[in-house]
Amino acid sequence: MKSPQFSLLVPLVLAALFSFSWAALPHENFLHCLSLRSNDSSSISRVVFTRQNSSYESVLEARIRNLRFNSTDTPKPLVIVTPTEISHIQATIYCSRKHGLQTRTRSGGHDYEGLSFVARVPFVVIDLINFRSVDIDVENRVAWVQSGAILGELYYRIAERSRTLAFPGGVFYTIGVGGYISGGGFGLLFRKYGTAGDNVVDVQFIDVNGRVLDRKSMGEDLFWALRGGGGGSFGIVLAWKLSLVSVPANVTVFSVSRTLEQNATELIHRWQYIAPRLPDEVYPSVQLRAINSTQDGRRTVVASFVTMFLGTIDELLPLMEQRFPELGLTRQDCTEMSWVQSILYNNGIPNQPLEVLLNRTFRNPVTTPYYKIKSDYVKEPVSETGLNGLFSQLTEEAAASTVIILFAYGGIMDRIPENATPFPHRAGNLYKIFYNVGWLEGDYESSQRRLDWARRAYNYMTPFVSKSPREAYVNYRDLDIGSNNIGYTSYAQASVWGRKYFKDNFDRLVQVKTRIDPENFFKHEQSIPPL
Repeated sequence: MKSPQFSLLVPLVLAALFSFSWAALPHENFLHCLSLRSNDSSSISRVVFTRQNSSYESVLEARIRNLRFNSTDTPKPLVIVTPTEISHIQATIYCSRKHGLQTRTRSGGHDYEGLSFVARVPFVVIDLINFRSVDIDVENRVAWVQSGAILGELYYRIAERSRTLAFPGGVFYTIGVGGYISGGGFGLLFRKYGTAGDNVVDVQFIDVNGRVLDRKSMGEDLFWALRGGGGGSFGIVLAWKLSLVSVPANVTVFSVSRTLEQNATELIHRWQYIAPRLPDEVYPSVQLRAINSTQDGRRTVVASFVTMFLGTIDELLPLMEQRFPELGLTRQDCTEMSWVQSILYNNGIPNQPLEVLLNRTFRNPVTTPYYKIKSDYVKEPVSETGLNGLFSQLTEEAAASTVIILFAYGGIMDRIPENATPFPHRAGNLYKIFYNVGWLEGDYESSQRRLDWARRAYNYMTPFVSKSPREAYVNYRDLDIGSNNIGYTSYAQASVWGRKYFKDNFDRLVQVKTRIDPENFFKHEQSIPPL
């Protein structure tokens, strides 16, 4: 009598042989290995999806946020594993290594180059959708959060327990916790409390050998690397112990918009000098996009000065009148709300119930289905002439759905050493630029026109931004700045992009990688290489 495992595998194997013979052998052997490594083969079979499984497409596409990476010619994984137990992850790592398959680990699916679910070689996706618990300890002001949770789930669970506790995470709340913190985690409270990575106090981690490690057992070098060295290089972080921070019961938000005809250029030029020097409790940003002018119908640029302040309207108004009177902020421009409500405000959905934070598939009203992201850091104010050159490009048709955001630096970021974590973008930065070039049509010509615009605008900004290296934020993944070979990657090749993301911290990351994963099992186009 055939075993249950044999009966389960035969149809999968036959389908694999007929459907993609180029990868049938590793695919077949991988599945057989999983069944042998699992204490309960029926348990692991429920979380394994092959291309022959009716749920395969829905599982794969559920967390693809950028449709650039969901075309017919996008490489798809041979197998998707959605583990519910640590042993499932250990078995997947072991069997992938044994049978020569790469792995990609996905938490929220927001990797801007699709590296958490796309590879150019035969590969398996470990999707952490079932590792999403959030445990809040108000008394000790800490939280344990699994990597498959989204930031919104974390924010909602904190708000359930306290109005005066928060976590310095990102504004876009559908982003997965695992990838976000792995890249350092720039967010709404960073001028007061630093990055997300600065507020991690412990982790639960699986290495290439399947060992489950915490901060004490892994040592400080690896713990340092995991808090900003980028996802997919060292192993898999299952959960993070986070330090929660204090916020007032009410914060103040405002958004004041001005077009070029209303002196937006002069205001932005002035903002560059003022915003980085505002108190730590102020989070200033400027959002730029093109609109049709109400005066003559021509394209113009509107600048929205968006700010969150950890305090009341009565405290904010005299501060802004003293520091930035040119903006003309009034009481009517300002609204007080809880910190968690300010997350919805900054997503453009202030009237939605807080439960929307639990919706993993919610799409921000301004988000386009196709997009390209780039980033820059500015260390000296850009002249009005330089700004106008960028605005001229922003009014082009190819930039119709583009949003550029300037995030002011300063605050505590000027006082944290740039080697405190791998995230090096600290003192000396006035602001960061986030280029979000979006479009609605998926055909090649439309996509190429927007990608060309993104690269032209980025090239235009070269004289005005950081140099040697031209810095970039690793969570705004951008393969234009360099990538690894699919096979062997040299230190020199990886340094091209690595120093832009990590500056001198890149060398220490390489040393950690060499110790923890010397055979370079965990790798992708911008992963840290071993020596």
